[in-house]
Amino acid sequence: MTGVELTIVLVAVVIGSISKAVTGMGLPVIVIPIAALFVDIGDAVVVIALPNLLANAVLAVRERKHVGETRDLPALAAAGVIGAVIGTLLFVNVPDEPLVIALIMAIAVYITTFFLKPDLQTSPEQSRRLSPFAGLLAGTFQGAIGISGPVVGSWIHSFRLPRGAHIFSVTFLFLVAGSAQLIVLIVSRELGGRVVATLLACIPVLAVIPIGTRLRDRISGRGFDLAIVGMLGLSSIALCVRTFA
Repeated sequence: MTGVELTIVLVAVVIGSISKAVTGMGLPVIVIPIAALFVDIGDAVVVIALPNLLANAVLAVRERKHVGETRDLPALAAAGVIGAVIGTLLFVNVPDEPLVIALIMAIAVYITTFFLKPDLQTSPEQSRRLSPFAGLLAGTFQGAIGISGPVVGSWIHSFRLPRGAHIFSVTFLFLVAGSAQLIVLIVSRELGGRVVATLLACIPVLAVIPIGTRLRDRISGRGFDLAIVGMLGLSSIALCVRTFA
């Protein structure tokens, strides 16, 4: 990775970190498609793994007081770990296109439902039954293409949790799945010569997250919902660029 390429990646990390702090997601969704325009997609997925893990850890710690307001996290997390291992193994063996197409279609259905039926939400009974499947799917995408935000964000947003509980839920789940992904990458020696770039990408994460959290505190409840749905829409576009451009 050249100096110019690394600079582009770091700028994308700054933008992604602000989105991450506001909505709980957006770092891989923004960084990976931008980086993939200039570097190998494998490099992009590996380089962003540790910064994304760090961002999730920082936000989960900041919002830990809301853990009592969350729902189904153990089931989601356990299934996410299994899915992340499966997805990371698929990373080198299975083409991305079928997975990405299915994910984009699912996002489109969720966004359409949000605007047509804004009060629709997943009940506790429904979430208990379906959360293991959602966690497995999210973990698989995290390992296979480095992006699980659309699955996790859509599922947790359908619970209509308080803002702090939403942020804690998504970042905690990303933290668990991302940890499994990073372990597999290390064991399989995928980090290789990307260690320096990975560590450098952690710096803007630590610098920008506090700015993004202050911005989130100034957004209304409806604005917060629209920011999440907007990020889901952006993720669909980013996935198209990342996969088919």
